[in-house]
Amino acid sequence: MHVSLEIGQNRHFELREALLIYHSTDRHYWEMGNTFVTHHPVATKGTKKPELGPANPLTVDFLQSLLHSLGGQIPIEFLPDNVMARTDRTIAWWTPAQIRPMFFGDTQGDLQGINGRNFPQPALIWLTQDSSLFVRALKENRRPSAASGLSVAPYWNLYESGSVCIGSMRAPKVSTVASIGQWEKSFYESEFTHGNVGRVTRHAGGFEGLWKELADKDAFPVEQLIELPETAEEFLQQKRRSNDY
Repeated sequence: MHVSLEIGQNRHFELREALLIYHSTDRHYWEMGNTFVTHHPVATKGTKKPELGPANPLTVDFLQSLLHSLGGQIPIEFLPDNVMARTDRTIAWWTPAQIRPMFFGDTQGDLQGINGRNFPQPALIWLTQDSSLFVRALKENRRPSAASGLSVAPYWNLYESGSVCIGSMRAPKVSTVASIGQWEKSFYESEFTHGNVGRVTRHAGGFEGLWKELADKDAFPVEQLIELPETAEEFLQQKRRSNDY
């Protein structure tokens, strides 16, 4: 197959390689990154139809070369102190303990009496990748190091991986420094409606008991966080590997 494009002068392109993309048949896992790609040489014999060669694993060098040829680059941005890591598809940052309003749906329990009030939040690690958001909690209210231990973020709408169920959240479509504020705003201004895991807090009253107790308080009780056998570096590396091809 030959293609001619007008780019200042005529250039001819010939099909030489192909990428085949496989998605999980379960859309939930597909959206969480359960996808893989195979790289094939393409044989063209005279006027016959192109034929795919055997599948080869993708290499970093090939992906970098492809990205460069397509003009893909990380935009030049100043990185504020809260940013922990940055790639072309991912940005990770942390927020110190703070006070934020929260909103609750009525699909589980009765939290309408505290809806929209202010609540103390623990320090958090945030990571966005493409259109996905992941959140973990920190016991120490300071910028984490690679070895810092993480805890379950004490919220509904989260999966065990820390992935946020976006639902109707008005989330940004990009992972950039400029989008950080909107990611946080969208998270807190969406309704916490349902639990996706067994426990998100050590509080005897669970999620509902914890946040009913914390309405209009000044500090989050970090002893109520459930610690994880996971460091900040492991959390970031796991998200990177889950999207490698």
